[in-house]
Amino acid sequence: MAFFIPKNGDSQPVFASDVQNGPVPADAATAATPVNLAGPKLDFFRAVANTSVVSQQGVQEYVGNVIQAIQQTATIAMYQVDGVTLSFAVYPTGAFADAAAFLVAANVAFTGYQLNSCTSIGFKLSAS
Repeated sequence: MAFFIPKNGDSQPVFASDVQNGPVPADAATAATPVNLAGPKLDFFRAVANTSVVSQQGVQEYVGNVIQAIQQTATIAMYQVDGVTLSFAVYPTGAFADAAAFLVAANVAFTGYQLNSCTSIGFKLSAS
């Protein structure tokens, strides 16, 4: 009976989707290198609008237009709207140099609505 040396199935990752250079080498996988099988590495931004945008989530309304503006530069993996706060997780990382660059890209012209500030400190998961 033939025997094949397995190429995967041990504690080493088969692939790492959050790096652009292919699989993580075996020696790096045990050296605090994160492996995210759920998706790519994300950047998180939280923008604050001048007024509540909850009623502006329909087709061709403010939230949708902000999403389209952001996706001209990066892909939105997830987002949340909570009153005046809009939280986004985007990839690839580094698509926006910083929160100021994200704010410029996301701040679309729309009557009565605008984004006043933006931070990159993390994603707000729920209202509490």
